[in-house]
Amino acid sequence: MFIGIFFSITPAIVYLVAGTQIIRNPLSFSIGGIVAFTTLQSRLFFPVGQLLSIQVDVQGALALFDRIFEYLDLPIEIQDKPKALQLKVNNVRGEINFKDVSFTYKSDDYGLLKASRGPVKNGNGREKDSVSTEPVEVTDKSERRSTLSHVTFDIKPGQLAALVGPSGAGKTTITYLVPRLYDVDSGAVEIDGHNVKDIALASLGEIIGMVTQETYLFHASVRENLMYARSDATEEEMIAAAKAAAIHDRIMELDDGYDTVVGERGYKLSGGEKQRIAIARVILKNPRILILDEATSALDTHSERLIQAALEPLMKNRTTLAIAHRLSTILAADVILVVNKGEIVERGTHEELMELNGLYARLYNEQFSKGVWEEMAV
Repeated sequence: MFIGIFFSITPAIVYLVAGTQIIRNPLSFSIGGIVAFTTLQSRLFFPVGQLLSIQVDVQGALALFDRIFEYLDLPIEIQDKPKALQLKVNNVRGEINFKDVSFTYKSDDYGLLKASRGPVKNGNGREKDSVSTEPVEVTDKSERRSTLSHVTFDIKPGQLAALVGPSGAGKTTITYLVPRLYDVDSGAVEIDGHNVKDIALASLGEIIGMVTQETYLFHASVRENLMYARSDATEEEMIAAAKAAAIHDRIMELDDGYDTVVGERGYKLSGGEKQRIAIARVILKNPRILILDEATSALDTHSERLIQAALEPLMKNRTTLAIAHRLSTILAADVILVVNKGEIVERGTHEELMELNGLYARLYNEQFSKGVWEEMAV
């Protein structure tokens, strides 16, 4: 701050001293010489000021590097076993079995938090207000509830299985255990009779395709984001996948077409456009097991119908595990698994569950009454 003040008042001092000398001896300096001197002086001060600020930038960069290396040094919890199985994609049937699976997120995974009551301390050790909504970590293990508890079900090769239930019931967690994003606490998740813990992670990545609610796009072109699924795909295959996902025409409207850079996390595209690109990517990958977690949540009714039409041939002859809050998207499922509070409380076809008149029937009736008005408004 002192240096900035010095740089700002120096020209005034020069003008004051030079002006005084000119008044005393008009031939000592010329006005043009004084102006030229102060101009050159300011040109010199600006790069000097930048050099002085480098120290602050370096300190900030070092702090950032510390955080990056701290993250990179974290132990890898999920690793391949020695001589892990390498499944051949063409030989995978796609049968999925959950055998008495229980799972609870650790506090490090998603920070089991609760609203605090009473005095709490902030990061500086000072006591905050007596009542605070600031989340604090739950340290009492008795307050942790299992996310999944003794979940057992089988999905035959080529079947469409739908997970239905209220928010927070554990549907997404079930889908995360199949590609081994997390390891189960007890029980086993199997693909074609092989425990996923015995299968190489790279092999799981080849046979499983996922479309999640939160679509991730790289800071790259549309082409590169699509080809990430299959680097050996041809141009024709990529365009066919985009057309199947009803996004080709929109891509061609962009300034550079398939070479358009979508920006960090795809911020240049709308939510529906990002989701359709993600669906095109999984269509291009053509996996043996397909996981859809609200794959059409960001789409309007018309686009949703187009995507459902595109997904029908993709789901044919492959195992599909789908999560949908819109029950109209899973009416044709071979088996519907109703999840509530981490447990499978009902299972069967749509007709069987409606006759059961339980949680599924209540959810369906609630959405059906609202869906009539939605259809009329379209």
